[in-house]
Amino acid sequence: MLVKCYGAAVQGIDATIITIEVNVSIGIRFFMVGLPDSAVKESHERMLSAFTYNGYKFPRQQVIVNMSPADIRKEGASYDLPLAMGIMAANNQIRCDNLSQYIIMGELSLDGSILPIKGALPIALKAKTEGFKGVILPKANALEAAVVAPLEVIGVETLVDVVQFLEGTKQIAATKICTDALLAASSNQIDLDFSEVKGQENVKRAMEVAAAGGHNLILIGPPGSGKSMLAKRLPSILPPLSLLEALETTKIHSVAGTMGKNCSIMCQRPFRSPHHTISDVALVGGGSIPQPGEMSLAHNGVLFLDELPEFKRSVLEVMRQPLEDRKITISRAALTVDYPASFMLVASMNPCPCGYYNHPEKECVCAPGAVQKYLNRISGPLMDRIDIQIEVTPVPFEELSNRQASENSSSIRERVIRARNIQFQRYRNEENVHCNAQMTTRLIQQHVVLDEQCKCLLKRAVDQLKLSARAYDRILKVSRTIADLEGSKNVLAKHLMEAITYRNLDRENWAG
Repeated sequence: MLVKCYGAAVQGIDATIITIEVNVSIGIRFFMVGLPDSAVKESHERMLSAFTYNGYKFPRQQVIVNMSPADIRKEGASYDLPLAMGIMAANNQIRCDNLSQYIIMGELSLDGSILPIKGALPIALKAKTEGFKGVILPKANALEAAVVAPLEVIGVETLVDVVQFLEGTKQIAATKICTDALLAASSNQIDLDFSEVKGQENVKRAMEVAAAGGHNLILIGPPGSGKSMLAKRLPSILPPLSLLEALETTKIHSVAGTMGKNCSIMCQRPFRSPHHTISDVALVGGGSIPQPGEMSLAHNGVLFLDELPEFKRSVLEVMRQPLEDRKITISRAALTVDYPASFMLVASMNPCPCGYYNHPEKECVCAPGAVQKYLNRISGPLMDRIDIQIEVTPVPFEELSNRQASENSSSIRERVIRARNIQFQRYRNEENVHCNAQMTTRLIQQHVVLDEQCKCLLKRAVDQLKLSARAYDRILKVSRTIADLEGSKNVLAKHLMEAITYRNLDRENWAG
């Protein structure tokens, strides 16, 4: 008897429907075709054990399984459950008319328990697009898939649950959640607040500007000046995720398998902080089976690189193109996948090997030329792509001992959200442009119109600081953001002056 059921293969952050055809006929062999990998082929032993443990019989006949389309490689153990259902239906051990109405995915253990899988959200989104009634998934993944309303999401724990549900002898309630309520409830959750930071008002201002325009930021200063403390509080002033952003972010973490148990949707912007020993593949993504890297996992959030010069040069250089294109393309012989990578890069570093160059009290003990050599670990093209470069100085004792709380994150966030709303309206008709940092050259010319005073000021800055064309554009983008924070329609000289002061590392003779 020939039976068809359906699963899904995840490529990149999108899913493809896989048709599983099972034919049980006269013979004694088991065949599986359609480009399955070793883990898929090993499902035969897992199914055999799960069937026997739960009182079912594996066919003692010839079983041919075809997984189409045959040019897509089927990987992982998540095909165990649809294969088992197809074999049982083809062998007349279950009688159901609704097998083809569901996408079924799940990994079987030897006793028939169903284990979690990766990529539940992309699979559910594809099921809805293709018109399936619902999906049958492990219970641990049900909340994640349930964000795709009104798709019927059936969370199951054992092989017997699936059989009884398909036969209609057991009712399993579909998992439902309210994504809007979840996002609203978590939007005001702040774990680390700017009110806990003493002093550093100029740095807080720079971070507010960075958050308002989505600009990249580097903090440079001596040890203990608060660089990491400030960076870790940046997500608390970023605007809350929209539903579309939350879904896209969740898809990436679902594919990577970094979603927490029984987690439904990513409600907070990601904050990724990899160690400086990370490899370039781990940062950008890839591998024999392509997986998202740290840059993609930071999509719609913050990628924080602490002690930037300590990262390998090859690791830092792979960030150049993603910082411009805001996506990563991974090409292999068999396939090419795209991962989104629209993140805010926040980096921190010491000014020199000993850490005390330009320190107001401690003397730098580095050899002549060591400061410039240390800074040269970061290439000029990469530094050019960092919009805001701010120097962090040590906090005086008077400010450290001051018990008066400084401005909290909620107040700063309100200003950031107002500025982002202005940008949202400005770019509402532009594709893939949502904030000032993403402006193209055409949009800069359109929305950053300078008067004669501003042009003279900018010309003087370019000549004195020897700025590149890219740095010139970055200054214009930052000045547009500063104007948005003030609610100004035009970019004024004071906005441009503040943006120029955020190019600290471009100052002549900064490193001696």
